[in-house]
Amino acid sequence: MLNKANLELGMSPSMIRRLFEYSKKRKEEIGENNVFDFSIGNPAFKTPDKVTNELIDLIKNTDPVVLHSYSSSSGIDSVKKVINNNLYKKYQINVDEKCLYLTCGAAASLTISLHALINEGDEIIIIAPYFPEYKIFIENAHGKVVILDSEIPSFLPNLVNLEKLINEKTKGIIINSPVNPTGVLYKDETLKQIADILNKKQKEYHNNIYLLSDEPYRELIYDGLSYPHPASYYDNTIICYSYSKSLSLPGERIGYIALNDKIENKQELFYAICGSGRALGFVCAPVLFQRLIERVDTNLVDINLYQDNRDYLYHELINIGYEVVKPEGAFYIFIKALEDDSYNFIKKALKYELIMVPSDSFGVKGYARIAYCVKKDLIEKSIESFKKLYLEYKEKRNE
Repeated sequence: MLNKANLELGMSPSMIRRLFEYSKKRKEEIGENNVFDFSIGNPAFKTPDKVTNELIDLIKNTDPVVLHSYSSSSGIDSVKKVINNNLYKKYQINVDEKCLYLTCGAAASLTISLHALINEGDEIIIIAPYFPEYKIFIENAHGKVVILDSEIPSFLPNLVNLEKLINEKTKGIIINSPVNPTGVLYKDETLKQIADILNKKQKEYHNNIYLLSDEPYRELIYDGLSYPHPASYYDNTIICYSYSKSLSLPGERIGYIALNDKIENKQELFYAICGSGRALGFVCAPVLFQRLIERVDTNLVDINLYQDNRDYLYHELINIGYEVVKPEGAFYIFIKALEDDSYNFIKKALKYELIMVPSDSFGVKGYARIAYCVKKDLIEKSIESFKKLYLEYKEKRNE
């Protein structure tokens, strides 16, 4: 008999993936430029030229035996050193390069970390709206998901309720800033308050409570704002990173786990991460891309392209009449659905070839996520469809 839980997962892909597959089929039917696919965070902007050129140079001028050989299970030491140095330069935080683990992207980083931390029944807090796979990662590690609500319309975590949710079984909390799906950035005051609550509860229950910082969007921040790093506020921070967005390399699956140098039981935790990676089969991340990262770690995609998309789409949606959460980072816009049932709203949008993700997928009702990491001309062409969708609802209200 097959594993029932995994069979069900395989037969029921996430709503994001279902809509993504629908959009592929629809593009084949009516043409790619006639489908306004805002379903998935798949950047349509090319990788920086520096990244492409260094990749070509690696392939052409590196001994193939060296380039394609196994690395140590946790990654190449020289790559770890570069990541460590750049984290300090950018955020003035110290991580231990000896306790750094290269992974196949942030999904692997989170999965490995959760399996390293959780004993059966331990609780992990996630903040709604949240990336839907968090629940699957936690439950697969035999943990219990605890959902913290956000305050609306700010979509910042409800910190009064955070304090109430933490108990002796709490092993950690996942934060994602800027947030997928809202684009909200957690600033200094929010991070300080979260850290104060976690430190207070650690003392109360005599347990370590870990903050897992999921950071694939940390470089995608707009309006001159900066990224306050959670490790600057809270010692027991585990950094889970992916280059998918910062270098526009989503299909290459390269990232890392880094431990704040001040984290409790650092060496023991790293051994647990190594053991977790071994048990899950996540060892020796792709060596070609490890060596690429050693050369291009800080060569970011042009953020102005994303900000231009954000500004244009935000203002157009506001002018039409939609209620919109203005994103400060990432590449998602969260709009208020024009009815309480976000699934029905999404279904109606499909008539106009608009493909968005209902907010129920993220643990919040009444909104929809738009991934604006697409070519600007597609956004421009989509505005007429957004107008038609809005007018359909307006006409019904006026009947």
